[in-house]
Amino acid sequence: MTSLDTVLDGVVGTPGVTAAALLDGVTGLPYAEHGDAGPSQDAQETAHLVTTHLNQAGFEGELETIVITTTSHHHVTTRVDREGDPLLLFALVDRHRTNITWALRDLAEHTSRLLA
Repeated sequence: MTSLDTVLDGVVGTPGVTAAALLDGVTGLPYAEHGDAGPSQDAQETAHLVTTHLNQAGFEGELETIVITTTSHHHVTTRVDREGDPLLLFALVDRHRTNITWALRDLAEHTSRLLA
């Protein structure tokens, strides 16, 4: 098992997280996936659109996290900075099984382990 798979196993081990993927922040291509990470396919495009519109509105700084909420899930996309192009960590969180605040805290811990 690769270290990416190990980290994604930890992400999916977070209560309520049902799927996770590590994506290239520019192309959206997945480096690793765990669970049914199908919704991650649009995470890079969504991050790009949000960043573009925030910049046009005058906001400064880098995008950190996007949370999109549906009736059954939270779609969480977190930017993982590294030298070169960024990565995106996507997690699908079941709304009925977890508190989003705790899930975000746990995901931040896993994000820091990705580049360790």
